Amino acid sequence: MDFTTPAQGAYTSLTDLIALRFAAKQLCLSRKKRALSTLAGPNKSNFRGRGIDFEEVRRYQPGDDIRTIDWRVTARSGNAHTKLFQEERERPVLLVVDQRHGMFFGSRTCFKSVLAANIASLLAWSALDNGDRIGGLVFNGQEHIEIRPRRSRKTALALLSHINSYNNALPLAQPTLNGSFSSMMHNLRRIAKPGSAIFIVSDFQGAEDERAKEHLFQLAQHTEITALACTDPLELELPRSGFYAVTDGEHRSELQTASKALRTQYHQRFVQRRENLSNNLQRLGIPLLPTSTSNAPFALLQQYYGNSRR
Repeated sequence: MDFTTPAQGAYTSLTDLIALRFAAKQLCLSRKKRALSTLAGPNKSNFRGRGIDFEEVRRYQPGDDIRTIDWRVTARSGNAHTKLFQEERERPVLLVVDQRHGMFFGSRTCFKSVLAANIASLLAWSALDNGDRIGGLVFNGQEHIEIRPRRSRKTALALLSHINSYNNALPLAQPTLNGSFSSMMHNLRRIAKPGSAIFIVSDFQGAEDERAKEHLFQLAQHTEITALACTDPLELELPRSGFYAVTDGEHRSELQTASKALRTQYHQRFVQRRENLSNNLQRLGIPLLPTSTSNAPFALLQQYYGNSRR
């Protein structure tokens, strides 16, 4: 398997996703390069580093942080009590993998859904190799599955298996298109612990929804988020002047691209949408990594997470 070439095909292969563990050894997610910091913009996330786990409650002592007082235990016992925490030994890494109907699209080497699956696989193996706990959310707009973070090869394989299963179930019989993005961010908020490193691999259709923005804002307060936006060259620019047959899998129609005004408008709409997404994420200190079906996912991640020591 050549890791330096773009992903291939309309569907994933679990064998190929597993094989990416060899390429992932050349990545280190905790070793960010300056280029990634630049993409996050001037506003940095409020949290950096590993999270904390609750350990126990004990009597309040002079010098304890009043913000950690357990008011329920204090009210019940009549004496001030404070919560104690211990630093996590392993960072939870959550991979949010979009396999909605809109991701089932591609014009060259692979579909966006396949690109997302390959990126998620590389991230999962790299995180596991770094000693982090792996978990995630896989969603298709109709349903989702949650994988709780654990530091085990079995969990990584389960995550890849679910991604592969959702991918091979496309296209959906009754697609909901973009309606689930905000609800998936809501579910992510429910399971994301403070200090988690979150990687959202999606085309971000629906991310402009006000509820989605609010969920991202809340998540960015206590987690470290990286956005990887999947695109296809045909979304950026229409093909050269001519007549093209297009289909959504059920219906067939003809696309005429001779109009220069149409081509310009099409391109400008994509650029504007991408700029809006980038600006919204930068305000939250979230770096946006653009990915394309025409490029190798390993080459992209190596640019930002390449481990020169290996």
